[in-house]
Amino acid sequence: MESTIVEQRRNVRSDIAWPVSIWMPDANRFFNGKSVNVSQGGAYISLPMTSPVREGHEVEVNFPRTTSLAKQKGQYARIKNARVIRVDRKQMLQDGCIGMAVQFLE
Repeated sequence: MESTIVEQRRNVRSDIAWPVSIWMPDANRFFNGKSVNVSQGGAYISLPMTSPVREGHEVEVNFPRTTSLAKQKGQYARIKNARVIRVDRKQMLQDGCIGMAVQFLE
């Protein structure tokens, strides 16, 4: 029997490997990771396998800016509040990391 996967994304994704830090209020700390792809509505992020993240958690995603861009924009990071919609622990990414899909809340 053949199955069809229905695409539910509303925004185009761009493959962007950029360092990010994730603030997890439940753990009261930041976890450093890397974006895998980003869209206007969310992102897929690679995090250390020890990150205590679960679906439904609300997190803060910090995208650091270069010094020249920070001077232009007035901030050293683009900060987005997000909800975790999927955590891929079974299928580890490179370097023993897990994948986390987030939907931006703003």
